[in-house]
Amino acid sequence: MTAAARANALRSQIRHHEERYYVHDGPDISDADFDALMHELRAIEREYPELADPDSPTQRVGGRPAEGFTSVEHLEPMLSLDNAYSAEDLREFHGRLCRALDLPEDTALPYVAELKIDGLSIALTYEQGRLRRGVTRGDGVRGEDVTSNVRVIRSIPLALSVGGKDGPPRSQPALMEIRGEIYFPRPDFARVNEAREALGEPAFANPRNAAAGTIRTLDPAAVSRRGLRVFVYQTVVVPGAAPVAATHEDVLQTLRAWGLPVERHWERCNGIESVTRFCDRWRDARHALAFETDGVVIKLNDIAMRTRLGATAKFPRWATAFKFPAEQAQTRLLQISVNVGRTGAVTPFAVLAPVRLGGTTVQLATLHNAEEVARRDIREGDLVTVEKGGDIIPKVVGPVVGTRPTPTPAAWQMPTRCPSCATPLVRPVGEVVWRCENASCPARLRRGLQHFASRRAMNIEGLGEALVDQLISANLVTSFADLYRLTAEQLAGLERMGQKSTANLIEEIDKSRRADVWRVLHGLGIRHVGEGAARALARTFGSVAVLRTATVEQLESVGDIGPTVAQSVKAFFATPGNADMIDAMAYFGVQMADAHADNTAMPKPWAGWTFVLTGTLASRTREQAAESIERLGGKVSASVSKKTRYVVAGEDAGSKLEKARTLGVPVLSEAEFETLIMQASDF
Repeated sequence: MTAAARANALRSQIRHHEERYYVHDGPDISDADFDALMHELRAIEREYPELADPDSPTQRVGGRPAEGFTSVEHLEPMLSLDNAYSAEDLREFHGRLCRALDLPEDTALPYVAELKIDGLSIALTYEQGRLRRGVTRGDGVRGEDVTSNVRVIRSIPLALSVGGKDGPPRSQPALMEIRGEIYFPRPDFARVNEAREALGEPAFANPRNAAAGTIRTLDPAAVSRRGLRVFVYQTVVVPGAAPVAATHEDVLQTLRAWGLPVERHWERCNGIESVTRFCDRWRDARHALAFETDGVVIKLNDIAMRTRLGATAKFPRWATAFKFPAEQAQTRLLQISVNVGRTGAVTPFAVLAPVRLGGTTVQLATLHNAEEVARRDIREGDLVTVEKGGDIIPKVVGPVVGTRPTPTPAAWQMPTRCPSCATPLVRPVGEVVWRCENASCPARLRRGLQHFASRRAMNIEGLGEALVDQLISANLVTSFADLYRLTAEQLAGLERMGQKSTANLIEEIDKSRRADVWRVLHGLGIRHVGEGAARALARTFGSVAVLRTATVEQLESVGDIGPTVAQSVKAFFATPGNADMIDAMAYFGVQMADAHADNTAMPKPWAGWTFVLTGTLASRTREQAAESIERLGGKVSASVSKKTRYVVAGEDAGSKLEKARTLGVPVLSEAEFETLIMQASDF
């Protein structure tokens, strides 16, 4: 046998044994025998360099660390999942799907239930069956290219199998993303933490954080030593290409046939009650697994139905995540303090004696608001029950009855002044949250700057909490716009800001001037405007200048923007200080227009307006009048209500005119209606 033939045979054997070990958990040779095959292949490749193959198993572990990660756009956005916490939530999810699909709510829709892996989302790009790239989720649209680290995870094949072992061969798209979750097996996590503690290094808090930190390290060899694994669950093809399969269960079987690791406990469930039973069964059984799971992902099985349902700005409508009940622990509440958020909300939080909960050490927990503290009668010094809401955010459930110390601690009182600027706190009518309304409050600005500079907003790397504190304390930054007038000389005078750090930060700030408009809107911290709403506003209006002039009705006409968000956006831009800040940002070169905006989605001048037509018009028919109204974004209703914007009254107007007068709805004559059309046509 020639050296080339032997090398190919060894590569084939090694791939087979890697799949048996890392994908099927069923090795059929010993570790020593596997190492011998790898050693022989390395020897051949060293002796015959011309036989080198970048997809060879020997090329998994890179030599030198990478210099950094670049940003890469996904084939389509990696959306989050909406959450369900009870059987009733699951039934409501099912009801929404049935209503959207125009089916009876007792329809037994086919679902697939999969254990939700508690790890780091990853998108693997395969081209002609070969691994070409691995990218983190990032902000959902773009992620970090971590290909060098992904290649050393042995459960990820560098080249896909053609299938055929358990059925006919499965064809592969020329280009596709395969999405999954990188995780830390519990035994490997324990091993790594033991090694870190032996070296005097701090232990990782939990497997999820450890997996995320590991995949972002710049040394592939270190990644290889950690023992990360992956489970995959989705295929994404280029726009216009046919899906890999017609059902999700067939997608999972195809992924496994290609040699990819699929978590094996998934089930096809006919109807939502079957899904509920699956969730109940794994509520306790999950603790016996070799990996962390915090819930169950429920997906509609039929791919064509999924396409009909589509997605919101944040979530696919055809899937949800059932979260297992939060774990609880008891500890002593040492102090109740308050936090000032970037929108001015002043909320209480608990300082706790350290306690292990859900794999992490908890010392701080939310108390929601002053009314909740009083309602639950939570006092400093109490022994309290703490849980992780959704297995993420620690919260105090309440005091442990009968264990309150003597003498009884006094009931906690909400402070009357902001702890940061001493401004009197106010509670708006209809709200439970107290607020500091001082826009120049250092605590508000501090939090706001951290959000503005965050990865999911303006992405100004290097502008961390400590530096923000210095900038505010030195009075160098009093608004977001001030960031763009900072000089190297000013930064050089701050603690730990050497020449290189200063140059890097100036470069990052300069780069952020070219950020997408949705990032600017998200970074501004407009109340109720999250990432999804910011994207929708930027896509629809195209520029901050146009958005500032939008009416509440036009704002509400945008998908994902409701009355509360619309009012908040309008109020933000109507505030003189905010308007001045945005003008200053534009003056300093921050991009305020989006060249990729969907101009066809721009709200028309009558967006959100309802018209009622009554009587006979001389200049146009009723149908022509309705067409003009709809062309300008309005809609025509057959009945008058308080929400009617205008009643257009022609000759011989009937009872609708009387009802409009009774309700105080404005009435337009035909001439006034024509004038309104002419004005709107110039919009």
